Amino acid sequence: MNSANKTANPIDILTRQGADDLLHKALSDRTRPEKPGWLSTSMTFGWRGLLKIRYMPEQIIDVTAFPIVFLLMFTYLFGGAIAGSTGDYLQFLLPGILVLTVVTITMYTGIELNNDITKGVFDRFRTLPIWRPSILVGTLLVDTVRYTVASTIIILLGLLLGFRPGGGLTGVLAAVLLLLVFCFSLSWIWTALSLVMRSEKSLMGVSTMAMFPLTFVSNVFVDPQTLPSWLQSVVHINPVSLLVTAVRGFMHGEVAMAQVGWVLLVSLVMIVLFAPLTMYLFRKKK
Repeated sequence: MNSANKTANPIDILTRQGADDLLHKALSDRTRPEKPGWLSTSMTFGWRGLLKIRYMPEQIIDVTAFPIVFLLMFTYLFGGAIAGSTGDYLQFLLPGILVLTVVTITMYTGIELNNDITKGVFDRFRTLPIWRPSILVGTLLVDTVRYTVASTIIILLGLLLGFRPGGGLTGVLAAVLLLLVFCFSLSWIWTALSLVMRSEKSLMGVSTMAMFPLTFVSNVFVDPQTLPSWLQSVVHINPVSLLVTAVRGFMHGEVAMAQVGWVLLVSLVMIVLFAPLTMYLFRKKK
């Protein structure tokens, strides 16, 4: 063969190099979008949760029908027997029902996350170039909205039935704020369990088994002074009882800072223990 055929044409080489340079320049001149920050991604996942409620409104039954049924049922079934008057019992009961309702629906945080895991949505999120914990933080943020809706419904219904908070609007808002802080902290427990449990039913069973004694063996429905002495000691150290006492104190204008301090301490302990555990399980989840 001719040696000229074995050597590449210099013009062709320059042409190819010029095309490569033009292609590289065209690609490199395009501005690459910045990686979204933790706040942006957290708010995005929170908005996703709100959109799920919009397209599946049956998800908010637990924060609408549940508090109404509970408040009406316990007020008019047990008010006369316990307090001698439904009106007097309502003043005592409403803060407790408020805590009972909102604390109970915290378990749905873990259930929603467990649904995403079992359906494969969780795996898709893990492939995105985002701050990984924003998936969890966004879920917790939208659940805070659910807690606020449930609290508003209970308080408005209570006002219609005759509830009159001695602490005024300021006391009511402070009580709801303290309740939201506690429930946000409690949600980390169910979030951690959602990453361990294999199914939604198993998670629901464990959550219900844990919440039932915490909410009913408390001062939600009755004054602990009417209970046996051995049971009183259990009720007094129950975190739900501590929360109910502080919420009642805010609403009736009789709050003690020691009560609020205990609730904040319990909330801090739950976050310190279960938030890192949840993050660890989240990173290790396959």
